[in-house]
Amino acid sequence: MGGRAGAAEPLLLPELSGGHSGGASVSGAVFNLSTSIIGAGIMSIPAAMRVLGVVPALVLIAAVAVLSDVSVEFMLRYTGWAPRGPPSYAGIMGDAFGRAGAAALNVFVAFTTAGTLVVYLIIIGDVMSGSAGAGEEHAGVLGELFGARWWTGREFVILVTVVAVLLPLVLLRRVDSLRYTSAVSILLAALFMLITMGITVYTIFSGTAKMPRMLPDFSRLSSPFELFTAVPVIVLAFTFHFNVHPIRAELSKASDMKSAVRISLVLCSAIYAAVGFFGFLLFGDDTMPDVLANFDRSSGTSGVPQALNDAARLSYALHLVLVFPLLHYSLRVNVDELLFPASRPLATDTRRFVALTAALMAGLYALAIAIPSIWTLFQYTGSTFAVCISLIFPGAIVLRDVHGIAKRKDKAMAATMIILAVITSSIAIASNIMSSIGGDAKVASYHVL
Repeated sequence: MGGRAGAAEPLLLPELSGGHSGGASVSGAVFNLSTSIIGAGIMSIPAAMRVLGVVPALVLIAAVAVLSDVSVEFMLRYTGWAPRGPPSYAGIMGDAFGRAGAAALNVFVAFTTAGTLVVYLIIIGDVMSGSAGAGEEHAGVLGELFGARWWTGREFVILVTVVAVLLPLVLLRRVDSLRYTSAVSILLAALFMLITMGITVYTIFSGTAKMPRMLPDFSRLSSPFELFTAVPVIVLAFTFHFNVHPIRAELSKASDMKSAVRISLVLCSAIYAAVGFFGFLLFGDDTMPDVLANFDRSSGTSGVPQALNDAARLSYALHLVLVFPLLHYSLRVNVDELLFPASRPLATDTRRFVALTAALMAGLYALAIAIPSIWTLFQYTGSTFAVCISLIFPGAIVLRDVHGIAKRKDKAMAATMIILAVITSSIAIASNIMSSIGGDAKVASYHVL
């Protein structure tokens, strides 16, 4: 993903070569893959568990992890067959479907990364300024400390975050300039996990924990098809495929990538399952689409110091702030390749670099203000762009099989994967549209912040 910088130093994104640098180990690849997988999607896992119930949610997490492993294995099998250019996801798509295939991949990656970055901003707004849904308001940290003022409002807080904090970070041209902020972001994510588990343990011993439902509560649904709306959320949480080739290029042995992917998927599945279960255990049917919004004074975690609830929210919000620039690099490179395919490298054109960065940040801010719910964005992004990147495109490459290396069982698996993805995504999209048109109060409690 991304073009060649054409310079001696790595600008915007590390260059991918046909060989391997030999500097990274399997453990390093696992770390990078796990970081790529776990992001804002973890915040909606408890809400997905609320919709499905514990058992179906755990089964779905495991199933999507298995399908992700299969799709990455398909991608790696066709890597290196392209006649020219560095190994990349766009490269194997272009090899199978020509320029149109590579362009489609760029478009879908751009939309997926843009959607994820908008989710980051929405979560930051939820944490600092609060959110509302299902007739219940959840205060933000600033609102709890200073009350409702113009400068604690969502629009102003996100604007300040974008201009004063994020813009200076995304204007850095070297990826390794962010190595220290990336390290801090991982520590903050770990801190969030520890605080959440501590609060959960406290509520269990104090008897205030809410027993999570093992199966769906159909009385809260206007239609059983609404269960499918949780599928795109889980699919998006496992969409990391556009980072597979950059990480693979750093391994000493390309064959180690399969092991690294499987270890990462098992690790991340366990983390998702734990966060979903403990979040649902804490808040029960009051679990919001962005579980961070539950950590306010009305969270129901009585006896727990509010400072601890705030620490949980702030730690993950700051984690997203520090991860934001890395994902923005991918968005900017893909958009530049689509808009200016014949221009000189973006890293060497300061005017284009600054203008494109400013335009993207302005667009992300506008979308974050216009779309108040991460659940809604996860549903539509997961049902369309993410499902194509993680399931449909890899399956289509196998069915196309331009090099004649796929076995009959591979094509059967690819066809099954595509059919399942299309059916579940179509049902989820239709259910979302019908919910929006019908305005059912029961549906609103699940879908709207």
